[in-house]
Amino acid sequence: MPALDVGTRAPDFTLVDQHGEPQSLSGLAGSAVLLYFYPKANTPGCTTQSCLLRDIAGDVGSARIVGISPDTPAKLATFDQKHDLGFTLLSDPEHEVAEAYGAWGEKKLYGKVYFGVIRSAFLIDANGRIAAAHYKISPKDTPVKLLADLAASS
Repeated sequence: MPALDVGTRAPDFTLVDQHGEPQSLSGLAGSAVLLYFYPKANTPGCTTQSCLLRDIAGDVGSARIVGISPDTPAKLATFDQKHDLGFTLLSDPEHEVAEAYGAWGEKKLYGKVYFGVIRSAFLIDANGRIAAAHYKISPKDTPVKLLADLAASS
């Protein structure tokens, strides 16, 4: 899927969270959303990224932090509890939402080509539009760039 452009409407979705409850982007209308896609819970990079986002939760005002990965809700619940994340984690096992956001594609590891989550982060404004999009973002850059985006959009 192609990358999303700033100013376009964010694709709506409904996915199951770490508690087994359906959550939709449209259900968050009226609030900014810091949305990030990560490959796999409890791996070093994904843990770093998620914990750094947890650490800035007090600095994002009414914005919501939402993480999406192909993991099952049960695995997401364990990840949330183990690291005391405290924000919404959504299960996208068929990677339909990742594809809609351009966060699913070809990757290479040790010469092997496969498809998977492309670590990405988005700021979605209160009107449901993409205010910022970062593809192939590093775990450590995710909170820094999203906070800067949020400050710039205020």
